[in-house]
Amino acid sequence: MTNAAINAVVQAGIGYEVFRHGPVNSVAEAAAAQGVELRDLVKTLVVRRGPDDYLFVLVPGDRSISWPKLRALLGVNRLSMPDASAAKDATGYERGTITPFGSATAWPVIADETTKGRTISLGSGERGVGLRVGADDAVTALNGTYADVTDLA
Repeated sequence: MTNAAINAVVQAGIGYEVFRHGPVNSVAEAAAAQGVELRDLVKTLVVRRGPDDYLFVLVPGDRSISWPKLRALLGVNRLSMPDASAAKDATGYERGTITPFGSATAWPVIADETTKGRTISLGSGERGVGLRVGADDAVTALNGTYADVTDLA
């Protein structure tokens, strides 16, 4: 199997595993299908800072984004999440499959600090398929940063 996300991971030279699990209806179902802890199934959220200005926030499955923490980190008063169509336009991926790897635009990446040192499963650009990578390798390859940007869900 190959696609833009997998090609980007290969080009980055980091270790990865593709896990095909079929259709799921939630983050919890995806984690169970992949046999990983909920905290290791990481959602890639697209956040809008302004017109045509987005970033990726990597959020563990057992956590939710903390808007006050993220706004403080970025030094802005307002952030939003684009609708599904705008997210696809910004990334090239449909919601539920979004990953920073192989995105239509290489937006900045902020990974929640709780993922540091872990093996995580990200979207792969395809429904029912996970992309397992070392968080540290992924954040480095994406020129991302770690920060405290979530709260327990």
